[in-house]
Amino acid sequence: MLFDIGGVLEVVDDDTWGQLFVRRWQERSGFSAEEYRARILAADLPVIDRRADTRDEYWLKLGRALEMDSNLIEAMQAEMWHEYCGSLNTELFEYAAALRPRAGVAILSNSVDGARREEERRFGFSEIFDPILYSHETGLLKPEPEAYENALERMAADAGAVFFIDDHEVCAEGARAVGMDAIVHRDNRSTIDEIEQFLL
Repeated sequence: MLFDIGGVLEVVDDDTWGQLFVRRWQERSGFSAEEYRARILAADLPVIDRRADTRDEYWLKLGRALEMDSNLIEAMQAEMWHEYCGSLNTELFEYAAALRPRAGVAILSNSVDGARREEERRFGFSEIFDPILYSHETGLLKPEPEAYENALERMAADAGAVFFIDDHEVCAEGARAVGMDAIVHRDNRSTIDEIEQFLL
C-alpha cells in the first residue's frame, strides 16, 4: 500500500491552506498584493520541492525580500508548518499500522524541504511506513512517471501489486499510468473498503 500524506494521512486541505496563508502574510507585511508578489518573484527563492538543504536559504531570502526580522520569519515558518502538516488522520494511520502483517506500507509525497523533520516530530511516520519518499529528497514530483517508478524500485514491488492512495485525481492517474491500482481518497471508510477489496 502506497499512501500520500497531505489530504490522506494528514487532515489538511492542500488546495486552499497555502492561498490563505499567503493572503494573511501579505496583509501582515503591509505591502499590496502586487508589491508582495513582485518582491517574492525578485527574491529568486530556491526550489524547495525538488531539493533538500534549501530551507535556510529560502527563509533568509524571503525575510530580506519582505523586510521581516528573524523573529517574524520564525513566526511565519511556525505557522506555515502548522498548516502544512494539519492534524493526523488517526483512523487511517492506525489502519495502515494494522496492515503491516498483511502488506507493506509506504509513502510517496510531494513535499518541501523540512517536511520529513516536521512530520516525523508530529506523527512518527517512520514507525509505520517504509520507505518514505519525499519529492524534496528524490527530486521527483507526482504525477511524473519517474516518481512512481522510483517508488516501485525502492519498494522492490511490481506495479500490479501496488495500491496507491492520493487526494488528487491527477496523481492517481499518474500511478495508473505506470500500472499501479489507485484511488482518490474521499473519506476513511471508502478508502479502507477499497484497500480491503484490493487485498482479497
